[in-house]
Amino acid sequence: MSHRSFIWICLLPLVAVTAAFFLLPMARLVLLGAQGPHGLAGYLAILFEPRYRATLINTMVLASVTTAATLAIATVSGIFLQRHRFPGRAVLVAMLTFPLAFPGVVIGFLIILLAGRQGLIGGISSHLIGEKLVFAYSIQGLFLGYLYFSIPRVILTIMAAAQKLDPGLEEAARSLGAGPWAVQRDVVLPALGPAFVASGAIAFATAMGAFGTAFTLATNIDVLPMLIYTEFTLAANFSTAAALSVGLGLISWAMLALARSLSGGTVAATG
Repeated sequence: MSHRSFIWICLLPLVAVTAAFFLLPMARLVLLGAQGPHGLAGYLAILFEPRYRATLINTMVLASVTTAATLAIATVSGIFLQRHRFPGRAVLVAMLTFPLAFPGVVIGFLIILLAGRQGLIGGISSHLIGEKLVFAYSIQGLFLGYLYFSIPRVILTIMAAAQKLDPGLEEAARSLGAGPWAVQRDVVLPALGPAFVASGAIAFATAMGAFGTAFTLATNIDVLPMLIYTEFTLAANFSTAAALSVGLGLISWAMLALARSLSGGTVAATG
């Protein structure tokens, strides 16, 4: 058997899997989205239909805020955990990354237990101020849910990037008179830039397409995954659901592609 034949035989499983689980379903989805009453113009409904456009804006704003908050929390926590050793550190890291094992529905249920009608926060606030605070089913509750499963994904990337930083650069900055904040601002944070871009893109794309948590919590707000679900199951509007799915996928793909170009191709490593 020639070397070229061996390579093609090895590629056959990859080609079969790619065609069966990606190319063919995606092609069918694109064709279905164009079979609505408006044809290819149905793909523009996500931009020009007021309800769909408002849902798109809600989803993108929520994903952006989640990404920003996740990066802020994970950066401080990741750098601290990477550079300090103390009793219980391994347990703390395990707890911070434990949500990776939870599906979205479980995370939504945890938010309900925290801030639902019978949740912990409601019980405490009822005793303290005489009013039960319930926000699990609002944009705030969905934000907490997204934040809960985004932090583990980002903190692992930040810790790995912080481990690779050259301590000599920080020592050089200190020897030149830079204070602690100046070292962090001028040396550490710029060095972590590619990790911020890569992990931020993953957090944004994940929040854009998260369904399980939204399905559990999003009773008073509209986000794209829930809109697609209702169009598909309740309205039986398959073409619109397909067009919205393609739009959601393109937005997430564009963010990941942009991040890959800015971070030097490290986005895939963060997943």
